[in-house]
Amino acid sequence: MKKIMLSLSLMVFFIGGVFSQNCSKFYPMEEGATFQYTNYNKKGKTEGVADYKVTEVATNGGTTQATMNIALSDEKGKEIYNTSYNFSCTDNKVSIDYESLLPENMIEQMGDMEMEITGTDIEIPNDLTVGETLPDANVTMTMNMAGMSMKTVVNIVNRKVEKKETVTTSAGSFDCYVIYSDSQTKAMGMNKTFPSRLWIAEGVGMVKQETYQKKGDVMSRTELTAFVQ
Repeated sequence: MKKIMLSLSLMVFFIGGVFSQNCSKFYPMEEGATFQYTNYNKKGKTEGVADYKVTEVATNGGTTQATMNIALSDEKGKEIYNTSYNFSCTDNKVSIDYESLLPENMIEQMGDMEMEITGTDIEIPNDLTVGETLPDANVTMTMNMAGMSMKTVVNIVNRKVEKKETVTTSAGSFDCYVIYSDSQTKAMGMNKTFPSRLWIAEGVGMVKQETYQKKGDVMSRTELTAFVQ
């Protein structure tokens, strides 16, 4: 369960990523485009790599829908899981379908357990302004097994555009907006809150993300390490 909670929390931020240029100036979306994000622990040691590939893009009216494949590997390069996610872009903003944020093999591991997934999409508008407050988002996964109900809730709250800043990674230098948020995870009697900052750049999407402990120390860092459009 601990690994499931961690994967669910991290995917909320890993997914900072890739959408259609037709309706979002921040996120390029072309079939075949690839992105790679590397996750580091607080000591700067690599903990995993996520490889993204846009596999399908379709526009119908004012809405663009896309499918992106994501392969997550551990620090030794062994693939942990491989799955696909669905997205939509409309009304001058990008929305992530939270029902598609759970990896297929995670669901397979649940076996015959009854499962219900509900949530509120995370949104990023085209026109960001420093000081702007963004809507909260959440996902709830409820599992029933042998008469027992287990619920995992992840709330993304206190989202605010803090500032603009230039960030340099191995993929290049990017002018970014910095978005602060708190990730609240509730499961099996545990309540954890982790502050986080997300750096996003026009035409690229997520460039960097940091998660902090309550005292402000960096707990983990994710950076864009490769980008081919």
